[in-house]
Amino acid sequence: MIRLASNMSRRTFVKGVIATGVVASLPPSVRAENPIISQQVHQTLKGTEFHLSIDKTAVNITGTPSVATTVNGMLAGPTLRWKEGETVTIHVTNNLDEATSIHWHGIILPAEMDGVPGISFDGIAPGETFTYTFPIIQSGTYWYHSHSGFQEQTGIYGAIVIDPKDRMPYEYDKEYVITLSDWSDEQPASIYRKLKLSADYYNFKQRTVGDFFAEVKKKGFFSAFNDRKMWNSMRMSDRDLSDVTGYTYTFLMNGLNPATNYKTLFSKGDKVLLRFINSAAMTFFDVRIPGLKMRVVAADGNNVQPVSVDEFRIGVAETYDVIVEPEEEHAYAIFAQSIDRSGYALGSLTYDYGVEATPPTMDPLPILTHTDMGMNMASMGDSKHHMPAMKGMTKMSMDQAPMGHDMAAMNKRTIPVTPLKTASGVQTTMRGMDPQYRLDDPGVGLRDNGRKVLTYADLKSLCSTKYDRYPDREIVLRLTGSMERYMWSINGIKYEDADPLVFHYGERLRITYINDTMMNHPMHLHGMWSDLETGDDDFLPKKHTIIVQPGAKISFRVNVDARGSWAYHCHLLYHMTDMFRKVVVA
Repeated sequence: MIRLASNMSRRTFVKGVIATGVVASLPPSVRAENPIISQQVHQTLKGTEFHLSIDKTAVNITGTPSVATTVNGMLAGPTLRWKEGETVTIHVTNNLDEATSIHWHGIILPAEMDGVPGISFDGIAPGETFTYTFPIIQSGTYWYHSHSGFQEQTGIYGAIVIDPKDRMPYEYDKEYVITLSDWSDEQPASIYRKLKLSADYYNFKQRTVGDFFAEVKKKGFFSAFNDRKMWNSMRMSDRDLSDVTGYTYTFLMNGLNPATNYKTLFSKGDKVLLRFINSAAMTFFDVRIPGLKMRVVAADGNNVQPVSVDEFRIGVAETYDVIVEPEEEHAYAIFAQSIDRSGYALGSLTYDYGVEATPPTMDPLPILTHTDMGMNMASMGDSKHHMPAMKGMTKMSMDQAPMGHDMAAMNKRTIPVTPLKTASGVQTTMRGMDPQYRLDDPGVGLRDNGRKVLTYADLKSLCSTKYDRYPDREIVLRLTGSMERYMWSINGIKYEDADPLVFHYGERLRITYINDTMMNHPMHLHGMWSDLETGDDDFLPKKHTIIVQPGAKISFRVNVDARGSWAYHCHLLYHMTDMFRKVVVA
């Protein structure tokens, strides 16, 4: 039985009541020439040669007839199962009336196979077939998606599972892919236009006069007034959590709405591997399975030292593998609530397909704090949520270091910081006051919630990185924007006005992010691994997507080992247009 969460609007819930099915009212050309999405067993394709077709497909996810762009007529697309050490060939046929593409997210491959129009190839024209072929030199959980326009939002995405050549470092009895996404019956171009007209168009949780009087009652007039004045002077809102919310989004699990309730089956005593992928366009999810601990064993496809948690936040484009061990014949909710608590994706880990889990009540609406504004709360008496000591921090990076570091250790090694062009103006109305490293901070809405929440500080590579090269140089990228105008940029410069970033083949590079905005940004560097600097140089975890929290700093190292041109961008779809750079490796 499905229970309506107490703080979830009936309108939001009703959008998910109609199961995906046949749409009789759509044009005959769409109905006749393309398959109709229905409740079906998700397809997994195995082997070394694959045929994928990109089509328009009629769907009904919310009770309103709509059209998706799909891979092989499926939403989400079929899971592709590969084997490390083999070479795959994928023929992608475009049946749309516009160009398309497929990017293999997190896969290390030749630049010309990366699938980014205008960077690595020309795209796939209508009616044409493009053949991708590349060796598989890694294993783990990844995904694919369109890199053309807003097609990712309308359905072109799917999972990739790569089996290792050698034995897995952990055991399990069953495994399932859990793909999280966000669906809207609105056209993506319409969503973007509305955001440009009013950045808070979909945010119905902004402050009201009533909220101010409630704060006055709690804090006193002058404290409440000064607090509001500070936020207003920074042109920031403490409720800027998601640009697009459950007002227009229905949150899906493996393409199914919450009412349909995606189901996975276990037997008592099973160890179940769940491969979580956030293939949403704009939504961060907070994931938990009430009643079960989750043992995190991989992040972004790479094995990590196992860590037991109750909950994890998964940013757009990230993947996490977890193992759960249900000991009772019980239906457990796989519960993924959006970061702004405007809705959730739902599934059941159950012993019987006829038994569904009841979702828990969603957590309260998170409110951004002074920490998220980029204020150094450690210097104000709050020692929580700052970065643990990092070995080998450099003198030239000292202004980027958090409070409390060993200054002698920081002075031991110096590397040059390469200056980059920066700009200010309408693109950069927000500015972090004193951004800090906060790797052990689970983030807004998850702090001190009574559950063990995964943080980046918990991630340690399974393989030693003790003897990896130290960086040769550093570049600093400020993530900038203006919420009022819905403008996004890097170092105050939007993509069309920016020079490419030049990486030197063979170098070891440090990249430091400083987030001057109130939004989480999932930053994705194509073609090369990002070795996240966690303070433990012996076990740096490898990631392909790094979440930069509001008002925070974070850094990673990269071996520049892939020649060619690569994309580098925020993975929030409606930020990507301008918070984007071309990287040239020469």
